[in-house]
Amino acid sequence: MKPELRIGVVDSGHTAAQRPQVVAGRRFYLVEDGVGEGDLREDPLGHGSAIIEAIRERAPKARFCVAQVFDQRGVTSALQIASALDWLVSQRVRLINLSLGLRQDRSLLREACAAALARGVLLCASSPAQGEGVFPARYPGVLRVTGDARCTPGEWSWLDSQQADFAACVQGSHPGQSGASLGCAALSGHIAGYLGEHHDADNPQVVQWLQTHARYHGPERRGWP
Repeated sequence: MKPELRIGVVDSGHTAAQRPQVVAGRRFYLVEDGVGEGDLREDPLGHGSAIIEAIRERAPKARFCVAQVFDQRGVTSALQIASALDWLVSQRVRLINLSLGLRQDRSLLREACAAALARGVLLCASSPAQGEGVFPARYPGVLRVTGDARCTPGEWSWLDSQQADFAACVQGSHPGQSGASLGCAALSGHIAGYLGEHHDADNPQVVQWLQTHARYHGPERRGWP
């Protein structure tokens, strides 16, 4: 029997319908002297639910550990994300999806990412297709992922560009969902599907597999039909 594959998601939560696939969850919120922790609340944004769905569609057997860091306004902080990463590592996740980005580099977030990577956890973080990069995608060892309009739901691209390492399908299962966040989740889903069949694969092997099986090499070109 194959061991359980746990995927960490740092986002806004999950739906009631997704609860059977969620094996652990915790909410991280700011208090006067740091970060408070508590039980998950209903997803206030729908963003985290869409991210989980995009991963689950590509890896139906995966189980999720959900770290809720966004409030009703869609706002979070480096302190919340770093705390979420530390907790997810303690939950023995193999992969963490971070469909989010902060403009400012913060040492505690950088250190939390480095600690997760040192434990063998793969980090996938969304990166904008254009403009200035964001964190944690810009940290060493983190896979920078964006969306690629060329890709169908079963495809991804190896960009190897200034903006991102990989990209995947930008369209979700519901109208209006698109962008780097879903591209990141889609790639996490592809990785989770691979890890479900190759549980002993290490991070360099995962990256090699992504490169070898990418549908497209190089960034999108303007004027693509």
